[in-house]
Amino acid sequence: MMSLVRGGGAEGRWSALVARLRHLLLFAALGGIGTLAHYAVLISLVQSGLAGPVVGSTAGFLVGGLTNYQLSRRIVFRSHKPHHEAMTKFFLIAGIGLVINAALMTLLTGPLGAPYLPAQILVTGLLVLWHYTGNALWTFRAGEV
Repeated sequence: MMSLVRGGGAEGRWSALVARLRHLLLFAALGGIGTLAHYAVLISLVQSGLAGPVVGSTAGFLVGGLTNYQLSRRIVFRSHKPHHEAMTKFFLIAGIGLVINAALMTLLTGPLGAPYLPAQILVTGLLVLWHYTGNALWTFRAGEV
């Protein structure tokens, strides 16, 4: 918020908006690494015969989530909050995101009849905003007492 005051006027607001957009894009890009980790674990476990799709997906979700947590904590938000606090909040935001994903996919592919892949792309985009906002304002928020 200080950048809005210091920058003054439209130029300051534009500068703050661009900075926030860059931050969001960094969050999304590093989230892609967590997604790759998720899929790597899923595919490895299923293809090797060590686990079925549900167990493989669950294990992949956890690995991807831990990867995203570390990247978000260290690089995106540069947080020094204790892990027990930040990780609990991070996975609560992720859990809510999982419920939102299921609800929106049910709505879009059920009553609205949307094809599943475009629906998932739309939902994923919305969830990036959900995860970023939740983590920026709650999980890794600086200055909380």
